[in-house]
Amino acid sequence: MRESKKPRRKFRMSLLAWRAPAIIGLAIFLAFPSAAAYADIATFLSGINRGGERWRTYLTPSPAGSVHDIEMVFTDPITTGALDGGAGMTLADGSRVALTAETKHQNGTPDEDRVTRKLKKGRIVAVSPVTPPKDFSAGSILQRTSSLMEPDVGGAEKMVFAKPKIKGKEIEIATAFYRTRPPKPDPGVSPMLAKLVTNEKPDILATAYVRPKPDYARESPFDSILREDQHGGRFIPDIAPDDHTWAATALPPTVFSKEEQTCLAEGIYFEARSEPLKGQAAVAQVILNRVRNPTYPKTICGVVYQNKQWRNRCQFSFACDMIRDLIYSRAHWRTAKEVAMAVTAGKIWLPEVGSATHYHATYVNPAWAKTMKRVGRIGLHIFYRTYGGGWS
Repeated sequence: MRESKKPRRKFRMSLLAWRAPAIIGLAIFLAFPSAAAYADIATFLSGINRGGERWRTYLTPSPAGSVHDIEMVFTDPITTGALDGGAGMTLADGSRVALTAETKHQNGTPDEDRVTRKLKKGRIVAVSPVTPPKDFSAGSILQRTSSLMEPDVGGAEKMVFAKPKIKGKEIEIATAFYRTRPPKPDPGVSPMLAKLVTNEKPDILATAYVRPKPDYARESPFDSILREDQHGGRFIPDIAPDDHTWAATALPPTVFSKEEQTCLAEGIYFEARSEPLKGQAAVAQVILNRVRNPTYPKTICGVVYQNKQWRNRCQFSFACDMIRDLIYSRAHWRTAKEVAMAVTAGKIWLPEVGSATHYHATYVNPAWAKTMKRVGRIGLHIFYRTYGGGWS
């Protein structure tokens, strides 16, 4: 009994082992098309079995003058008979397909034979006019030749080129070809004073500044070389007609010394450190105007501390108010020294101040103000110019 059960068990196990592959193979067989389906596809593509063919597409060259690209022929005249007469569809790419019956193509007459060419006259050719050149609206050259006057070669008058009137303007024309550039920043002036600079060529005695190179964007190379320096490098203020003539003089060379510059910076610091930069430059210009004026001391220190021994009766109130003057703000002191040197060197000259030698704050009303001409106000200071030549 034990020997007879062994073969049966092996056969059952082998049957179970082949069951899964058999099921998978059957599923693959049913999923793929059969031989009959392949035959139908081949018949459809080759067009052999016309009995089972439902539609056919003819790709023929389109005749001249047609509006469609392809004709789709249907074999069923009952279904497609009503589509004759130009019915069709438009494909996604823009081409048009006409739907016609098969009988139309069997005994039909080509379009070339049906069209009466003698009634169509000639082919229409579109001729576009020749456009004139850009920015030329007066017509083409051929249209304007009739209006041009032909020169009379044999007559007394002859056509010649006119002589250009450029004599004396050679430099102006040559400099017109130079590319203009924005002015370069002054290397000797800090950015905070750059807007106040009115003169690019400082006094030759101002060693704090370097003579700038010629700016060919503002003047030609000829002018920069051939221009005559009438003042020998010294700064002479460009005064207005109402200013006093003594203002158009150079300062003494001693004003550039360290002692003189310290006195000018002290006058700016104690008189106008709370004023804007333009107001500080205006106070410095007034002090230097007094140095230029023959009736005042010839030094900056002499002008700033004139009559300092008279209590509250000196030229500048800080010098004789009997209060000890101390510099607490180092930043304001550095600004005062820079403004002092810039105004002394002539880098800054304010035309609205001009040759003024006096000023006072807006919150006071001194008696001497009525005897002078008011020239303007900057910040909290009002500036005055004397009458009678400015000698008093």
